[in-house]
Amino acid sequence: MPVYVPSRGGNGNWRDDDKRGLAAMPELHTRAERLEAALRAAFAPTRLEIVDDSARHAGHAGAQPGGQTHYSVSVVSETFRGMNRVARSRAVHAALEQEFAGGMHALALTLRTPEEAGSSAGPVRA
Repeated sequence: MPVYVPSRGGNGNWRDDDKRGLAAMPELHTRAERLEAALRAAFAPTRLEIVDDSARHAGHAGAQPGGQTHYSVSVVSETFRGMNRVARSRAVHAALEQEFAGGMHALALTLRTPEEAGSSAGPVRA
């Protein structure tokens, strides 16, 4: 299970490899937490990483003072087998439709099958 990791800009990141446990997590109401719940429900990922990049986009289009608008997401899931990168991206966007409607502005995606994640061919970016 990923754990909330505060970044220097006050934004949050989720990492599967963080071993601090749920005690390090604030209330479950941040956008990163909602993204994590929606992506787990839709894709049952074997690996999931969510990084809030909002601080890097301050002053750009779509950025809000409180952040939580720009994210990088990496998902490794068997669900992506047989799907091209456009279909993978559409599936993720559909799963996160409420977040886009609620103010999320940008999403950078890396979407792989377990075999693609284990190969040296590099990421399949959507």
